[in-house]
Amino acid sequence: MESIKTENRDGILVITIDRPKLLNALNAETIGEIAEAFHAARFDETVKAVILTGAGEKAFVAGADINELAQATPMSGKATAEKGQRTFRAIERFPKPVIAAINGFALGGGCELALACHIRIASEKAQLGLPEVTLGIIPGYGGTQRMARLLGKGRALELILTGDRIGAAEAERIGLVNKVVPADQLMPTCEELARKIMSRGPLAVTAAIEAVMSGSEMPFEEGQVLEATLFGLLCATDDTKEGMKAFVEKRAAEFKGQ
Repeated sequence: MESIKTENRDGILVITIDRPKLLNALNAETIGEIAEAFHAARFDETVKAVILTGAGEKAFVAGADINELAQATPMSGKATAEKGQRTFRAIERFPKPVIAAINGFALGGGCELALACHIRIASEKAQLGLPEVTLGIIPGYGGTQRMARLLGKGRALELILTGDRIGAAEAERIGLVNKVVPADQLMPTCEELARKIMSRGPLAVTAAIEAVMSGSEMPFEEGQVLEATLFGLLCATDDTKEGMKAFVEKRAAEFKGQ
């Protein structure tokens, strides 16, 4: 891996975009390495959660690599967008919790990357936005779709059409990030949250991610069918029996993912 670093911290895989001199800008190589890391983590039983962040103190990911984009043709541009979309879709549908630790600029492709994560925690120094229209293009890694679904069409269009960036406090106010914390508390906060989720039933966590991420793209009635189906499947697991028994016995459950 040339553009990212990975570290397994007792079950939490920390993936760091590591191009600090370029503010961790995304190029084709970086997108490919992110995809490779998530693919490996999907089948790694030691990985229970993922935290995604950027190297250095300035940027989570400041955007796509402009030098690379400037050479795009209609065909290569479409292929680039599709590759990013596939990678970010895999993050969104990852069966284990993915937390974005937004430590600085999350602009363009960086904002889109954060949007693909399940939960977003931002440093008070963070700035977010989709400034692509200032370059004569539009977000291409799913940003137009995810931001509209998260914030609503009006708010999303305001941010996308102006290309404005917003601070962490405003991002929290409108629901773009879940929480804002001091810079020195960002990773501890994300790790604490990851470990809290890891203490819950792992099969239930995976089912909940699927219910929310898949169900939110379905008509309401179909989403309810998915929810009920997953609920029923969980009722057959040892983890559900253990969770219920532990509750009655007033003790912490010992989940085994079975």
